[in-house]
Amino acid sequence: MPKTMTMDQLFLDEIRDLYDAEKQLTKALPKMAKAATSEQLKKAIETHLRETQNQVERLEQVFESLEQRASGKKCAAMAGLIKEGDEIAKSTKDSAVRDAGIIAAAQKVEHYEISGYGSARTFAQMLGHDEAASLLEETLNEEKMTDRKLNELAESQINEEAISESTGGSTSKNGSKSRRSSGSKTRTAGGGSH
Repeated sequence: MPKTMTMDQLFLDEIRDLYDAEKQLTKALPKMAKAATSEQLKKAIETHLRETQNQVERLEQVFESLEQRASGKKCAAMAGLIKEGDEIAKSTKDSAVRDAGIIAAAQKVEHYEISGYGSARTFAQMLGHDEAASLLEETLNEEKMTDRKLNELAESQINEEAISESTGGSTSKNGSKSRRSSGSKTRTAGGGSH
């Protein structure tokens, strides 16, 4: 990046990063779905693959609205997140524990995308790129919804099954069946909140 980068250049750089990230995901999500043991998780990942393919097309529309050629800039962060997810799948047997790990890895990806699309949308709004801002907002909302769906799947089923497998049938340290929080914060599969 040049040291005299303008806001327009920063915005375009962010779009190129997201474009490469989404392209990487279109290759990684089928592997993630294959590694999942839960049918519900497989279906959620397959649904997100279709959304991701649409998001690539939407980014191409963003480039078109900016009169730029659609091109990616290597997204090292996404490559690292995908590698981390692959390592989880390879280091766990076919089980709910693997599924819990896949969800945690997928939520890291979603949070990266939410951050990226949120910044890009804000940049587009500030720069007066209304069409781009609208397209980016649409994708941002999809990413947030995917994160919520993954969280619900983890909390309603998979995490409990993984804990039960790990403890030989007991669902939690204190023997209770439910590990849900009644608070207003959304918790990630790994227990963090956002």
